[in-house]
Amino acid sequence: MSGKLFGTDGVRGCANTYPMTAEMALRLGAAAGRFFRRDKRNGHRVVIGKDTRLSGYMLENALTAGLTSTGMNVLLLGPVPTPAVGYLTRSMRADLGIMISASHNPAQDNGIKFFGPDGFKLSDEAEAEIEKIVAGEIAPAQPHNIGRAKRIDDGRGRYVEYAKTTFPGGQRLNGFKVVIDCAHGAAYRAAPEVLWELGADVIPLGVEPNGFNINDGVGSTHPEACAEAVIRHGAHLGITLDGDADRVQIIDENGKLADGDQIMALLASRWAAQGRLRGDALVATVMSNLGLEHFLEGHGLRLERTRVGDRYVVERMREAGYNLGGEQSGHIVMTDYATTGDGLIAGLQFLAAMADSGDPASRLVSQFEPVPQLLKNVRYTAGSDPLALAEVQSVITAAEARLAGSGRVLIRKSGTEPLIRVMAEAQDEAVLHEVVDGIVAAVEKAA
Repeated sequence: MSGKLFGTDGVRGCANTYPMTAEMALRLGAAAGRFFRRDKRNGHRVVIGKDTRLSGYMLENALTAGLTSTGMNVLLLGPVPTPAVGYLTRSMRADLGIMISASHNPAQDNGIKFFGPDGFKLSDEAEAEIEKIVAGEIAPAQPHNIGRAKRIDDGRGRYVEYAKTTFPGGQRLNGFKVVIDCAHGAAYRAAPEVLWELGADVIPLGVEPNGFNINDGVGSTHPEACAEAVIRHGAHLGITLDGDADRVQIIDENGKLADGDQIMALLASRWAAQGRLRGDALVATVMSNLGLEHFLEGHGLRLERTRVGDRYVVERMREAGYNLGGEQSGHIVMTDYATTGDGLIAGLQFLAAMADSGDPASRLVSQFEPVPQLLKNVRYTAGSDPLALAEVQSVITAAEARLAGSGRVLIRKSGTEPLIRVMAEAQDEAVLHEVVDGIVAAVEKAA
């Protein structure tokens, strides 16, 4: 084994290529089983969910073999959203939850995410311990302690029933026409069911997975498909999810897109007015727009920023007791309802705001005027570090000086792909493009 296994959201890579091989999945399962069976007692449980990628079958079986070999009893949920795994891990009193998904990545990728018994993603420290066990000799269980595996047929149904409880009691969605884009992913059955059972006129999109089409031209990474469907059907709004349904974007009745910042602004102001926003604060990452920060300040609220990654948002929320946070990309974390981002439940909260206020989606998705923001990605060779070169650092320093007091520059490496993300914000869009393009050119030359 070479290199670090865990990134910002579990282990991820191209299927059948290190580290997303059956062999590594087996070792990860065995290592996680050994980590969670340190007290040697029998009866340990792990729940496993997955999205709709073809490689999910391979990884599910390999993980099951590894886990049962160290004495864990495995409960197989089949295709369910990532937040359903967090919920069912806690609900079923499991010691561990695992989601097999590469989220918004293309079908050839896959990933493995771990949840603790409290339903929250594992800490960096726990992942480091599991990684150490993977690298060493993993002691198998004695023959009489080998675990069992069982398929849970109603896992999706349990999550559907829970999701409905997060919508205000006594309210229904009668009269709402909703496009729900499931990205041919994990929520392809659960999300339309929830909306239909709450009374909405549902127009499903991205609900025909074939193992290869997850996120392909649909979902939150391709919101234009949902926008077109909203216009064509005269829908009140569109809810577009990613492959594992832990992120969401909203499309208004005119086909306009609202990202996670606008959704968080709406929820923060509503919850604060209702006395529900703990600590008068919202937690978001360094990627969130300055306009969101100014909006919150205008409402007497604070924005606390973290590193990129919903896990770091959740860690800060738990540390300080906050109950709302998320990412511009659409991870909306509401710890009153879920232990991780939940695109469907966030969509239900948006619908509740529409029902309560009587306002159209177009009014609710325009909470603040964003400061012009530009983000470009530069692919580099894994193992290299263009950002460490003096000539690149010099260009970045000059850009920061140019925007001092009127904007900001943020450069970071992706935690899931060999990409360098170059982002800047500035009121002057010409300057914004010059700054970003200059940095991108320097990084491309170095890469």
